Parts: sequence; structure tokens; C-alpha cells
Amino acid sequence: MRRTKADAEETRRKILSAAERVFYKKGVSGTTLDEVAGQAGVTRGAIYWHFANKTDLFLALYEAVPLPHEDMIAREIETEAFDTLAIVEEATGDWLDILAKDDQRQRILAIMLRCDYDDEMSTVLIKQKLVDERHNAILERAFARALERGQLKETWTPASAVRTLNWTMMGLCTDWLLFGRRFDLAAEGRETVRRLFASFRRVHQAEPFATASLGSGPRL
Repeated sequence: MRRTKADAEETRRKILSAAERVFYKKGVSGTTLDEVAGQAGVTRGAIYWHFANKTDLFLALYEAVPLPHEDMIAREIETEAFDTLAIVEEATGDWLDILAKDDQRQRILAIMLRCDYDDEMSTVLIKQKLVDERHNAILERAFARALERGQLKETWTPASAVRTLNWTMMGLCTDWLLFGRRFDLAAEGRETVRRLFASFRRVHQAEPFATASLGSGPRL
């Protein structure tokens, strides 16, 4: 029984790996399950044993690319760690570092960005919406904590900060993945994130030095 379970897991891994390669080369809509089966060296029936359809297979690839350290962010913002903005900034930068080094993650994200989310793939959009909502809720808690502690500028709301962070990350990844990797994602991406978080931060100014009485005393 143990051997059968191991074989099934290995077959599933081969199917996912083949789907990743074929989807990347031909796109999701341009790929058939027969082509995935041929690339994996399995039968079409073997694919249906593990995945209900092409959408289910695509979702399995989607779930293989987690969002930036959301568990760590959720855990840290509930502790007494004071600088919640620093926690989110570091987790976001680390995710860019990982993406820049991980070829598989790059291919899967490129597949997602190129995918035509038509009727067949509409389920993926629903799944993506649920994942995004969960992730954004964690980030909003972090920014709300920063606002409570006087770290977030009053010109930002937690929701607007999260949206701007998401748009920035999407722009960085789309530009880098789809247009020839024209810049250093790890270095320049981190610098972009640093500048963005600098715009989030409220700068606490020191009390001005009292000078009103200078010159009012007796002259020597």
C-alpha cells in the first residue's frame, strides 16, 4: 500500500511538472490534456485520476506559489514587535529575492499572467479572489496596527496602503517576467519597496529647540 501511495504521488508530481512546461510554452488555453499526458509519459486517464479537468490542474499549479510569507506576517503582527511596517516590508522584499532565484516560480507566475481567464478558467479567478482576500486581510491588520501606533501617515488608510502595495508588486513582477527581465528584480525591486514604505511612514519630528528668549536677556 505504501508503494502504491508513493507511485501515485510521483505520477501527480510528473503531471504537474509536465503541465508547467507545456502551459509555459503554449499557454493554458492552447494546451490539451493529451499534450500534458504525452509530456508526462502517462495516460489521459492518469491525469483524470488526480485532476478533474484542466482547470483543476491549473489550480494545483497556482497553489504551488504562495504569497509573500503571509503566515510570518500574521504571526509577527500579533506579537509585541513594534515596527509592523518593517515586518511587511522585509517579507515583501524577501519574496522578491525568492522569485528572482526560483525558475519554477517564475514559470508558474508567467503562466498566470499570460492566461486568458475565459469561462473555462473562471474558477481560477474565484480561487484567486479568495486567496487575495485572505492575504489582504492580513496586510490590512498589519497596516491598521501601524496606524494605531502612529507609524502610518494619516494620508494613508490601511486599505489604500494594501492596494498600492499590491499594484506595485504586480507591476514589478509583470514587467520583469513578461518583458525580458530588463532589471535586477531583487535589488531594484527591494529599492522600489523601500521607497514605497518610506512614503507610508509617518516621520516623527523632534520638538523644536526653544529659542524665543534668545537675545532678550541683558547685553554684556
